[in-house]
Amino acid sequence: MAQILVRNLNKRIVTRLKERAKKDGRSLQSEVKTILEQAVNEPVMDLSEAKKISDQFQLKFKGRKFPSSTRLLHEDRK
Repeated sequence: MAQILVRNLNKRIVTRLKERAKKDGRSLQSEVKTILEQAVNEPVMDLSEAKKISDQFQLKFKGRKFPSSTRLLHEDRK
């Protein structure tokens, strides 16, 4: 297996990684490995595909009127 050495990490990042590892019941190394594995296995969407999905949503909701979210939030808080 290959190894990676990451130098000069911010202390805050290392602290957060340690906290996350502890919460997940893993070692720091195992936590970082899991994060990296998840990151490279996430589906990647290119810009043209994202635009196509956005266009489909815009067509689906074209002409519809939506209430002001500000008004709804105020009503909900009352």
